[in-house]
Amino acid sequence: MTSAIARANALDEARFIELFGPMFEHSPWVAEQALDYRPFDDEAHMLRVMVHEMRRATDTQQMALIRAHPELARLAGVDPTLTDASASEQASAGLDRLTPEEFARFRALNDAYAAKFGIPFIICVRLSDKARILDEMERRLAHDPETEIGAALDEIAKIAALRQADILKRLEETP
Repeated sequence: MTSAIARANALDEARFIELFGPMFEHSPWVAEQALDYRPFDDEAHMLRVMVHEMRRATDTQQMALIRAHPELARLAGVDPTLTDASASEQASAGLDRLTPEEFARFRALNDAYAAKFGIPFIICVRLSDKARILDEMERRLAHDPETEIGAALDEIAKIAALRQADILKRLEETP
C-alpha cells in the first residue's frame, strides 16, 4: 500500500494545493510555496516546510493569514466565510453550545482583543475547551502586539498540524 506522504508527493500541483491549501485558513499560498520542497520525507518534513513558509512570509501575508481566521464563538450561520474545518473545530470545543453568559463573555473578550490588536483571537480549539480558551483570551490581552502576532502564528501552526493529519489520513484511506 502506498503511504499518504508518497501519494501527497505524487499529486499534481493543482490537486496538492486543493487538498493541503486548507491547512492554513483561506491561505492556499502556503501550500503552493511548499511545492518547491517536494518530495517530502514524511509528514513532519511537510509540516516543517509549510510552517517555515508561513513564518518567512511578509508581514502583510502573515497579517492576511491571521485575519483570515474567524472570530471564536460567533453565532452559527452568522459568518459565511467560516470554513467547514473551522466550524467543526469550534464545535469540538463546545463553542457552538454556549450559554448566554458564556456568549456574552466571549463577545466582550473578542471585542477587547480586536480593539487592542486589530486581529481575531486565534487558539487551536481542538486542543482546548471553553474554559481554557477564555482564560487564554484574558491572559493574552496583556501581550504587546508583536508578542501576540507571534502567539497567533504559533497557534496557526498547531491548527495546521492537526488539519494536515486529517488530510493525510483521508488520502491514505482513498483507494
